[in-house]
Order: sequence, then C-alpha cells, then structure tokens
Amino acid sequence: MIRIAIHGGAGTILRETMTPEKEAAYTEAMRQSLEAGYGILYNGGTALDAVEAAVVALEDNHLFNAGRGAVLTHEGHVELDASIVDGRTVDAGAVASVRNIRNPIKAARAVMEQSGHVFLIGEGAGSFAQEIGLYMETQEYFITEDRLKQWKLLRHTARSVTDHAATSMEEKHGTVGAVALDAMGNLAAATSTGGMSNKKYGRVGDSPLIGCGTYANNRTCAISATGYGEYFIRSVCAYDVSAMMEYAGVSLPVAIKRSLDKIAAIGGDGGLIGIDAAGNVVADFNSAGMYRGWSDDDGTLKTLIFEE
Repeated sequence: MIRIAIHGGAGTILRETMTPEKEAAYTEAMRQSLEAGYGILYNGGTALDAVEAAVVALEDNHLFNAGRGAVLTHEGHVELDASIVDGRTVDAGAVASVRNIRNPIKAARAVMEQSGHVFLIGEGAGSFAQEIGLYMETQEYFITEDRLKQWKLLRHTARSVTDHAATSMEEKHGTVGAVALDAMGNLAAATSTGGMSNKKYGRVGDSPLIGCGTYANNRTCAISATGYGEYFIRSVCAYDVSAMMEYAGVSLPVAIKRSLDKIAAIGGDGGLIGIDAAGNVVADFNSAGMYRGWSDDDGTLKTLIFEE
C-alpha cells in the first residue's frame, strides 16, 4: 500500500471570500503537489522522497506561505522554516530563519543526511546550504505583490498574524506539509512555512520543531501540522499524536482529534494531516477550513478546502 497526504494551511478560509478562480488555482496547486509525491511512491520510491517532492511543489507555488510567496517579517524580509522526519529511523532535519534557500525542505533533508546535526538556523544554515550546492535566490524571488500589500497593512502595527487569521487581506495562504507511506512500509513527514506575517525578533513557530509541527515513526504515524504555531509548540502536538497511539493504543483519528482539542482548550486553532502504519489517512482541523489533499486506496487524488 502507498499513500500520501498534503496540506496548504488551515484557518479563516471562507466560502464567501473564495472566488471560483482562486479555488481552481488552489485545487490545481494541490493536485500538482500530490502528483509529484504520489508519482514517486507509485514508481517504488521512498516516503522520504515523496514528501520532499510534494513540499517542493508547494514551496515553488506563490499561493502558499512557504518558499516563494511566503509572508514578510516586520523588517520586510522573508524568513523560512522547514523540517523533515524519516519514520523508519526517526532521523530528522530542520532549518529556521533562512532567507535565501530556494527550497528550505531540501535544506532540512540535507541537515538530516549530511550535517551530523538536526537543526540549523539563520546565516549558518544558509552557509551550509551554499556549501552543499543547494539553489539560492535573492529576496526578490520570494516576495510577491500580494505579500508586499499585506506587509504594508501590518508593518506600522504591533500585530503579528497567522497567515490564515481573519484580516482585511483578500488573499489567504498557508504553511505547507506532506506525509507519506511507501511500499516498503516506511512513513515520512515534512513541513515548510514562512511563519507569521509581520513577525519580530526572529520568531520561530512549530513547523521546524521536531515533535511539534512535524513527526514520523513507523510504529505509529506521520504527522504535519499547520496553524497558530505557539499553541502547537506548547502542546508538542505532532509527537503527542504518536505518543497517544503508541502508549494508549488509540487510533489515528482519535489521537488527532484529542490533540486538536487540547490546542483549542488553550486558545489555539489549526489542523493536522496524518498517515498511520496501516495506511489510514486523516486530515482534521478546528478552524474554518484547511487546504488539503490525499490519495485514496485506488490511487485517486482528492483535494478539499472547506468542511465536507
């Protein structure tokens, strides 16, 4: 059995503000991401390769808050975070506050496989990426007109907002992630983000934090999170799902629901995608909507934005 699931963010995503053109664009972007990952699995590739390819497709698409099209910091920069976990070994890699790496998820995987470390940040992570030959870009590559417009609305305020928070902005974009199960029975998870719009002081959310925004373990599940990162950090959300499955014997849907309930109880919102070792897929959220998609048992690729 092979399975893949992706997300492109969760939050205030409302039908009344979604035009048919925007919905079609998001749907096509998610389909391309699913195809990139599923194609690798179908041809016998690894879950690790699949989640990386799916996330790269979303990082390269300006519609989402990851890679090109990510939100701007208070100072007007794009600073990116990403992480990846191999469920077979529970090896992990992450980068945070990087500015010029075209695909941060590739850097996260390189940290895992080539650095001897788990987590690199800022200029050091950028130097590592350059040394190993990853594609680098100028800040102009990442900054889009929509993001500049959003930044200009927020930069003179004290507000740092999640990408899907309700604002006067028409465009909403989100953190991206993928989880997969390959034919060898191995799980993997990956997450990538630009963080909060107008963020200050080098703020880092849950996406690059192993066990908070991303986790995978062949014994249980692969998880990628999206939402208000501070609450996911406080809940150690992704690992919490795995721990409930491993130590309490609960199913993936129940574990995800309980984890989201914990986040809601302390004031947070967002969503999770997960795949367990048996190939069951869950995409659940406690917000108005979540960009999400997955492969069915027969390989059919399905995408959704709002509640079913």
